[in-house]
Amino acid sequence: MAAMSTPMDFVVFNLNDLHFFVQAIDAGGFAPASRRLGCPKSTVSKRVAELEAALGILLVHRTSRSFVLTDVGHEFYDHARAALIEAEAAEEVAHRRLSEPAGVVRMTASVPATQFRLARQLPMLARKYPKLQIRLHVTDRFVDLVQEGFDIAIRSHRAPLPDSGLLSRQIRVEPIVFVASADYLSRRGTPSVPSDLGTHDGLLIGASAADWTLFGPGGQKVSVSTIPRLFADESIALLRSAEAGLGIAALPRAIVESAIEDNRLVRVLPEWRAGNVTSTILTPHRRGQLPAVRAIIDFLAQDPSSNSKPATRLD
Repeated sequence: MAAMSTPMDFVVFNLNDLHFFVQAIDAGGFAPASRRLGCPKSTVSKRVAELEAALGILLVHRTSRSFVLTDVGHEFYDHARAALIEAEAAEEVAHRRLSEPAGVVRMTASVPATQFRLARQLPMLARKYPKLQIRLHVTDRFVDLVQEGFDIAIRSHRAPLPDSGLLSRQIRVEPIVFVASADYLSRRGTPSVPSDLGTHDGLLIGASAADWTLFGPGGQKVSVSTIPRLFADESIALLRSAEAGLGIAALPRAIVESAIEDNRLVRVLPEWRAGNVTSTILTPHRRGQLPAVRAIIDFLAQDPSSNSKPATRLD
């Protein structure tokens, strides 16, 4: 009866010994390696000797005057150095996985902010951080983050936000521009100076906003009253009304840029704007320190069209 074959015996040694060996070779001796590693020379020498004992081979010829690799030592060094590089890479992968943002993050944002920004950004965010679960609540209502348990709110505002004790990060400032349909302009004429708006139909955000304040080149500032045609406190309604040829509207650039590209709207008085709208991310102070929340804030702030500013405390 034939003898059964046995598995090949593998030499088992401490991976740290490889590290001491490679450091000794790279440094050119035990003494310089000990200074580099911050440990006694005897420790380096002992660990290399233990490695040789485990392998059953001599890796280094050392005397009081020389420190030279043996032939097999040269070959072993190449593999040992490669093994350490791979070990460091494996450790880095593990650390990245452990630090990967994960968990549920509750967000709230307005309808326009969602339709014209977040709808594009959130799929990219979800792909980048697959362990995140985003729960987005879309409302134009002013949400109380702390009382209602939200981690992030995205607010668009023309005036500075009131003090609230929340952590804030401004992510975007964009101009409010004047737009109208080509059909409307062909019927009513195209304004060439701000005062021309006084003879045009205005699509206005509210009954108290019948006057537009315009900011132009060189810091110019003028106020103009239009002919009120329609009032709506919702941006999409104003956008659709402008596309339908009802008049001229003043809307944030992000809301109208697609309609301009598709020739549904035309810029009016392109060197002038009706102020700016600022987009700000708000978080309760403690939740703003969570890795998942920070990852989302950083992602949204990296939007190429945004000019983000550091976080500040609103209190």
